[in-house]
Amino acid sequence: MNHEFFMKEALLEAEKAYDLGEVPIGAVIVQKDTIIGRGHNLRNSMKNPLCHAEIAAINEAAGVVGDWRLEDCTLYVTIEPCPMCAGAIVQARMQSVVFGARNSKAGCAGSILDILNEPRFNHQVEVEEGVLLEECAGWMKQFFKRFRKSQQVKVEKENTETATNPNNDTL
Repeated sequence: MNHEFFMKEALLEAEKAYDLGEVPIGAVIVQKDTIIGRGHNLRNSMKNPLCHAEIAAINEAAGVVGDWRLEDCTLYVTIEPCPMCAGAIVQARMQSVVFGARNSKAGCAGSILDILNEPRFNHQVEVEEGVLLEECAGWMKQFFKRFRKSQQVKVEKENTETATNPNNDTL
């Protein structure tokens, strides 16, 4: 398998999320060197906490396969899966996960927990990390830089409005 090729496809999904103002995480699911599922973050757009890239890709892949079991599949995702997504990956019985950058705040493929390799579960998932690490982390850095800048502009605007209308009276 060409991990870089498929991670580049996941990065294209992350770019879609970024363009929508979403946290830029993208995922693809591969079976026998063919992409059978794609997804990108849509939590804010859909106002739904379940709309993670991995969940969208799993939904699509299960539809293509016609089964909930994705045993011979590999998930490529730009950022280490969160607890919900790691649980879904285990439940789908995926063979492996390849991710780009770690998620120090919610990662469950080794950063905070290792749900994918918890020996008490009836299924464990092979994990490879660091594929196109700089590109994957770069999208996140770019997004949060843009986010912080927009938050700063918002605060400055609110401060200006308060200064010109200190009682916050309706004009």
